[in-house]
Amino acid sequence: MLRLHRGYALAAVMLFAIEVVIALYVRDRFVRPHLGDTLAVLLVYCGLRAATCIGALPAAAAAFGVAALVELGQLIGILDLLGWRDSPLARTLLGTGFDWKDFLAYAAGAGIALVAERILGQR
Repeated sequence: MLRLHRGYALAAVMLFAIEVVIALYVRDRFVRPHLGDTLAVLLVYCGLRAATCIGALPAAAAAFGVAALVELGQLIGILDLLGWRDSPLARTLLGTGFDWKDFLAYAAGAGIALVAERILGQR
């Protein structure tokens, strides 16, 4: 069932804005590749929680799964397979290089989401 949860929607918009700033202006070896991946999972998580009635654990698992699928797409060269290698938007959204370490950032994002739910749920 679809719904709109304003708190999660606001968090998703804020995370999206941060991700855009990172994508456009940050060129380093930590924030863009690692923190950006962690925030991307949080963005998907908040988007799912904003628009659906699924619980925290399924949303975190789904967000991790989406990120993992994107990463596996990088492994098989999905941009080349789809003919999107020259698309800046596709390169930004789907990434360009596979790295096993990215799965740690995705797991961190899912874990942060669950910890935040636990902390905020106790208030």
